[in-house]
Parts: sequence; structure tokens; C-alpha cells
Amino acid sequence: MAYEREMTIVAEIARRSGDLALQIRQGDIDIEIKDDASPVTVADKACEKLIVEQLMAAFPGDGVLGEEGAARESTNGRRWIIDPIDGTRDFIRGTRAWSVLIGLEAHGEVVAGHAYYPAYGEIYSAAKGEGAWHDGKRIHAGDPKKRADALMCCNGLGFMHRYRFSKDLIVWLADFWTVRSMGGCLDAVLVASGVADVWLEAQAKPWDLAPLKIIAEEAGCVTFDFRGENTIYGGNFAISTPALADEIKAFLAQG
Repeated sequence: MAYEREMTIVAEIARRSGDLALQIRQGDIDIEIKDDASPVTVADKACEKLIVEQLMAAFPGDGVLGEEGAARESTNGRRWIIDPIDGTRDFIRGTRAWSVLIGLEAHGEVVAGHAYYPAYGEIYSAAKGEGAWHDGKRIHAGDPKKRADALMCCNGLGFMHRYRFSKDLIVWLADFWTVRSMGGCLDAVLVASGVADVWLEAQAKPWDLAPLKIIAEEAGCVTFDFRGENTIYGGNFAISTPALADEIKAFLAQG
């Protein structure tokens, strides 16, 4: 199995980090506001520290990029991309739509990753060429042929005004079977699982996307940013079932 050792070790690291976050959540989470106006808690910082320490112990030659400032150069072309708590606002408010995201990038390509949802006790994972999995069960994208049969997840509506397509967005969304916004990291794995069919994310950083990208791709989805590029560095993101991908790209191409 490709990346078998990495997948086994990192699943355990993700679970330990999630357990720590749940423990911290029972007390004072000490909320601060970062320069980009997003919140950060003591749990974000503690979990990133735990993840980085354990990754570096297991894979000392690998690099690191973490949301809360962790950065280490790679000596072998590999880098772990980490979001210790993806969905910090959900974590703060006590919803369950937050996750521990850990992805492995090798020579610029995301090749493996885990998305662990501590409040649910569920983990999604994938490695290149090995399929996508939810708690050990293989998952696959759905297969709607038209928007009228598709469940659309649209996240970051408050940022959609930045794009030229925003003037047409509400009317366009009305043509889908239904539209939901359940939380970015949760929406993404629902598309990978065939529960939903399209995910649009208006604002995202690499650590928000790395494991979600490989999970979606290994489930049979198509991934791209709003310019149609297959990258986690575009500042936004989309996941789609194959039959709808070209139509989604065409709409987003309005800018």
C-alpha cells in the first residue's frame, strides 16, 4: 500500500490531537483574533504543537506548514500541511463541524491525508492510488448528470461578493436540487462520500484544503480553484462530481 506507514502513524496523531482539542474545549479556550480577523484558541496552538512534534519524531526529514505558524524546510521534497482545528468558529460555538486536517505534499503534489472529526469520532483518509476511506469503508463520489439532481454545498457566502459571478450566484444556485452550507471541511467529505455533489469554498488556504483534495480525488471527484487550476494555493476551491465539473468551472470562470 502506498504511504502505509505514513497513513497509520498520522491517523493516530490526528486522533491524539482531536482528543486534546476536546479536552481543552471543556475549559477556557482563550480566544484571540489574528491579523486576518479569524479566531484562534489555545486549543489550535496546543494541537499544532502536538502534531508537529510527533510528525517530526516520525519523519525527521520532512517539512511542515501549519496554520498557526509552524514552518520547517524539507530535506527530501516532502511537506506536511496542517490545520490543527479546521473550523475554529464551529469549535468555539460548540458545533461538531470541525476537524483535524493533516495532508502530505510530495514534490508539490498532495499524495495523502487525513480529516479527523473529533466530535463525531470519525476519520476520512486517502493516499494516492489507494482510494478514499471513511472509518475503513471505501467511499465514492456520486453521479448526478445535471444540477437539478445535485446537492450543492456553498461555503463562505460572506466572501462571494469578491467574484464577478456573485451577481448571478443566487439564481444559479436555485437550479440545484438543494443547497446546503454545513461547514467547509464537512461539506468537502460529504461530496467525496456521494452524499453531496458539489462544494464551493470562497476563501481557503493550503492547510484548509490539502487532505480534502486527495480524499476527494481518490473518491472520484474533480478538484480545482475558481480559475479552473488544480491547486490548493489559489485562495478558493471547488470539488465536483465529474459530470458537473465543466459546468461548474464555466460558471466560476466569470471571475
